Amino acid sequence: MASSKAPGISVAVVQDGEFVWSAGFGMADLENSVPATSQTLYRLGSISKPITAMAAMALWEYGKLDLDSPVQKYCPAFPEKPWPITTRELLGHLGGIRYYNVPEVPYSESQSDPEVGNTHHFENGIEGGLKFFANDPLVGQPGTHFNYSTQGYTLAGCAIEGASGKKYADSVRERVLVPAGMLQTRPDDRFAIIPLRTRFYSKDKSGAVVNAEFLDSSYKVPGGGWLSSAPDMARFEVAILNNHLVKGATRDIMWTAQMPSDGLGRMAYGLGWQLGDTDGVKNVGHGGTQQGTATMILIAPDARAGVVVLTNSDSSGAPVLAAQILRIVLGLPEHEPKEIAVDPKLFDSYLGTYQLGDFSMTIAREGDRLLAQIRDQKIPLSPESARDYVLKGSDTQIIFVTDGNGRATELILRESGTDAYLSRSK
Repeated sequence: MASSKAPGISVAVVQDGEFVWSAGFGMADLENSVPATSQTLYRLGSISKPITAMAAMALWEYGKLDLDSPVQKYCPAFPEKPWPITTRELLGHLGGIRYYNVPEVPYSESQSDPEVGNTHHFENGIEGGLKFFANDPLVGQPGTHFNYSTQGYTLAGCAIEGASGKKYADSVRERVLVPAGMLQTRPDDRFAIIPLRTRFYSKDKSGAVVNAEFLDSSYKVPGGGWLSSAPDMARFEVAILNNHLVKGATRDIMWTAQMPSDGLGRMAYGLGWQLGDTDGVKNVGHGGTQQGTATMILIAPDARAGVVVLTNSDSSGAPVLAAQILRIVLGLPEHEPKEIAVDPKLFDSYLGTYQLGDFSMTIAREGDRLLAQIRDQKIPLSPESARDYVLKGSDTQIIFVTDGNGRATELILRESGTDAYLSRSK
């Protein structure tokens, strides 16, 4: 908290499939000196996506939602496109639906995109949210291209409404929140009086804590508009681990990576869940960032363990903290990079540019050292093996995936327990 200047943080831990601990630290409201507790409600940001995906999969289990039918079967308000789009593709970010027109970060740019900094309140958030993008062209043929999209989850929320015959939020309460005992979790309605809701903070260019930019998230509840507490999100993890929401086989489908066909890079992403690894221990989770919040949940399924980190600042390092706490829960020692000597001749086969959507990383060489260049920043790489490297000064790992000739074809960017695959473009 001292390094990130996060005013408030709430944390929860799951061990052996049970919710065992939660606590709050710092302040939920700096102006009125209200402390953060374990019960404080935070914006979830994109952690809303696994909740939505779980509701969709529960409907699929009940035979009410066909994941592979055209989405218009359940959401006739969405116009036909050159290719059919399915709910399965939407949940895996393969539906070809665009993302924001400008990045969510920095938030100072958000007023140039009415979605990122939306100020209008929608009583019908699904209907209002669809209007932002329904008539826009697809970014690619569904199934071919990974394109992370909060808007795609609005469309998935519309499919949930059509399949269940209920409003999106009511269907989620019935299929997810009530069975999991998540009684504090609710949409982030700025007009409602919501006890224990935190205030939302950011940092200005000097690093000082300030009130976050305004946001009304009513237009994107399925992909980024829920509020919850650390204990409620721990109960979500418990319900998943103990098959209280969907069967184990359904859960395994959600935790199986979806593969685009174009080979242009992808997150390791299932249906509503990011996939990753912590020192050989497989984990699943999701992070979220939006105005006034940064959040992370992680689950290590084989160890039946999980952690939740919710903060009230969009400038805090929730994913890093969650990964550190998970290591403690799993009894893993803190990762200490151990640099070894590697034949510099190997480096030539790694040099090039690697791409995931609009994000690119160039691997370059200066003398006998590899560098990762991201925009105008150069970061030295410390080798831990011939193919495994750590970005100097961080826990972020780069793992080169090579062909039969030893030439790298892609790299895995492993950060805070989640993986992304960047394909070599040059």
